[in-house]
Amino acid sequence: MREKQVLVTGACGEIGQALVQELSKKGGYKIVTSDLYPPPDSIKSLVAEHVAGDLVYKVKTFYDYDFDIIFHLAASLSSKAEVATEEAHRINVEGTMQLLMLAAYRSEKYKKEVKFLFPSSIAAYGVPSIEAKKQAGAVKETEWNTPHTMYGCNKLYCEKLGLYYSKYFGQKHLDENPPAMLDFRAIRFPGLISAFTLPSGGTSDYGPEMLHAAAQGKPYSCFVRADTKISFMAMPDAIKSLLTLMDVPREKLSYTVYNIAAFALTAEEFRERALDAFPGAQITYDINPRRQGIVDSWPEDVDDALARVEWDWKPDYDADHFFDDYFLPEILKRYGKSR
Repeated sequence: MREKQVLVTGACGEIGQALVQELSKKGGYKIVTSDLYPPPDSIKSLVAEHVAGDLVYKVKTFYDYDFDIIFHLAASLSSKAEVATEEAHRINVEGTMQLLMLAAYRSEKYKKEVKFLFPSSIAAYGVPSIEAKKQAGAVKETEWNTPHTMYGCNKLYCEKLGLYYSKYFGQKHLDENPPAMLDFRAIRFPGLISAFTLPSGGTSDYGPEMLHAAAQGKPYSCFVRADTKISFMAMPDAIKSLLTLMDVPREKLSYTVYNIAAFALTAEEFRERALDAFPGAQITYDINPRRQGIVDSWPEDVDDALARVEWDWKPDYDADHFFDDYFLPEILKRYGKSR
């Protein structure tokens, strides 16, 4: 049986490394990766080929490849995107559009399905006030699609681009109902936390940053309020969701964009977990208004009923299982600590 050829962009990031490792474990895939940087040791031996450089200018390199599946993870994240908005648009939108055009071209020319998996984000939502956020509770995919950040705008627009290229590109008559050749599927991820890579300064990284600082005996000033609450997820569940959605037959899916959820915590609940694991940890609050404003615009939680019904989504890690069996053991091991 022929190996399926897979492209993973942004492969050097937290999600990328974990995804490449799991694809390799599954077997049956020839993995091609792309990133600004050379592949780290964690995945170097697992990939058939790596293309280093700016994706926007490297996409033309991939027109000669026969990809069955594309995981487009490369992105300029929320905090950085607010500082360099034009560059974020170039990376997040132009890079995505170039890849979608490539996938659409190949699927149209060779009459072959190409799956395109896109990690969207809770940043695609935007609630106008703390009061509205509390009233909204767990939001559905169609609610509050009014992002307050460049990153969120980019993600929401790219979701629409994926829908366009998979369903309307070429403007086929709707009555024809042709089979989709470019098969675009997106997941709106909550804040993702990996036990094996260091936080990279993301807007939702205050939780894991607390634990890393506490384990090292370093003081930490949290940049959001104690009552700030958003949805989080363990990295293994994020990878599980991508691979699960990848394998679902198209006819079982009614939508192109799905929420997934695991557990929602306040910053103070993270602080309490850190103090419980590392008594005496020095964790205070020093609010960064810009970053606080970004997190305040995200919902407290999301409604993932569609994913649970249509592709049997269910996380493996709730909050207790995440801390006790996944995150804390690896933190302790990393810093030579014991409980």
